[in-house]
Amino acid sequence: MVKSPLYDGTLSSTEFSIAASFFAEKWNQLNPSMLPWTWVVSSQKLPAIISNQVENKEEGYLSLEDFCISKSIELDEGEVNGSCCNHGDDDELIDDATLVQGHHQELDIYNFHIVYCNSYRVPVLYFRAYTSGGQPLSLDEIKKGLPLCSSKILSESKWTFITQEEHPYLNRPWYKLHPCGTRDWMNLLLLGDGSQPKQGVTMEQYLISWFSVVGQAVGLRIPLEMLSDL
Repeated sequence: MVKSPLYDGTLSSTEFSIAASFFAEKWNQLNPSMLPWTWVVSSQKLPAIISNQVENKEEGYLSLEDFCISKSIELDEGEVNGSCCNHGDDDELIDDATLVQGHHQELDIYNFHIVYCNSYRVPVLYFRAYTSGGQPLSLDEIKKGLPLCSSKILSESKWTFITQEEHPYLNRPWYKLHPCGTRDWMNLLLLGDGSQPKQGVTMEQYLISWFSVVGQAVGLRIPLEMLSDL
């Protein structure tokens, strides 16, 4: 179960590894037609001062590569990329890579990585995007291509904002959703009133709960089936 009445919304690197395995298994099982999340064992070691804090024997991160997001210049409001906020019925659960028919299409390609942050003790979503021709997208271009609900979350939420920093394993600039508020909103999400853990919420399900919030900021929806046990 989630740790305690004293649970503070964080998790250890070992718990992250367990949660990552559970998240990837559930995502891939419930989305067989979509690209899978995979665990990447990194050959790039973290700095010693950080590595000593990591409890996992195999350092790495979750990866979703070459995720295609299409956009139409003539779409009505709320129709971009299938809308990440409107889950609808099961037969309407179309992933954000689905092409919209009948309009001129522009295709952007995203790579998403879920990395454990040792300083904040929470997962962090790193991502980069580029055109089908291989041209990297600027942050402004990324924001313009996101669904309206995602843009609203990024502009209004005090807990979610994008920064550009060096990827801890790849040593190249990537965008990320800054984790400074993650512990607080995960604490609220998992504990409710802050006094007792929600019944049935296990540490394995941490990433599912986390991604149900974080994914909306970048246009990624989580299947309703993954949330049914939370």
